[in-house]
Amino acid sequence: MAYIAVTGGATVDVSAQPTRQLRAKESGPGRVSLRFGGAARSIAHNLRLLGADVELLTALGNDEYARALARSCEALGIGVSHALHTPDMRTSACVSINDERGDTALAVTDMAICDRLTPDYFAAELDTLNGAALVVADTNLPAASLAYLAERLTVPLFIEPVSAAKAEKLIGLLPRIHTLKPNAFEAELLSGVPVVDRNSARRAVRRLIDLGVKQVCLSLGKRGFLAAAEDETVWQPAPQAAVKSTVGAGDALMAALAWAHMRGENLSRTAALGAAAAAITIECEELVSPLLSAEAVLRRAD
Repeated sequence: MAYIAVTGGATVDVSAQPTRQLRAKESGPGRVSLRFGGAARSIAHNLRLLGADVELLTALGNDEYARALARSCEALGIGVSHALHTPDMRTSACVSINDERGDTALAVTDMAICDRLTPDYFAAELDTLNGAALVVADTNLPAASLAYLAERLTVPLFIEPVSAAKAEKLIGLLPRIHTLKPNAFEAELLSGVPVVDRNSARRAVRRLIDLGVKQVCLSLGKRGFLAAAEDETVWQPAPQAAVKSTVGAGDALMAALAWAHMRGENLSRTAALGAAAAAITIECEELVSPLLSAEAVLRRAD
């Protein structure tokens, strides 16, 4: 049976959502929650809700967080038998504070364990990776490992850039990437084109296509996103949604892009499905919406 391999970060997230605007050096009322995140783990979770079979290749320490992460994945049906266990390292963790609108204001991440996801680890798992329909990787991986995947994979490689600082690892790898999902900052870094509006975003995605990426989905946040392939560019406006939190929308979008590829969808339909998945996610305070499903996305896209 076809499956998707997802690799990168899996974290325990402590998230704080204030109920009013915060002031520097003061505490304020709000909600504090503990949940499981990390770009790769969240993408894997979304893919499972969309009905895909998923193998998650990540790094886990020898602590209760690791065991809780593994249990959460197993309960969802996400395969973790190929995860790397590193008893001398802490499992990844993130502490984040949102603003009153639900956008991330500040975050501190402890993801040193991802440095153990080396080319040697991926060489040992190459059959698993190339046995997948496609591979989704985030840039929490070391630069050498991203280069190894780009060189050795025989299946499409989808990349979640995570941040502009980490996206720098992708310079030189663009011709080997099938699908790239940058935001404006990441697209500017990789394309050399300043992204300030829709027209400049169009120039940036065309430049990324010229540099060898087969498919680009450039997110412009609440304005929508541009999807591009070699001979086509599609503007996808953000759908109307009752926004509760934008955190997690990008991971849902990436999962939908991978899911649409497995379904053989064209670019326009892929963009619509991605927008639908993101809209469902931002209407929920959770990192991954429990209301996400293939049926819900198809219904929303239509």
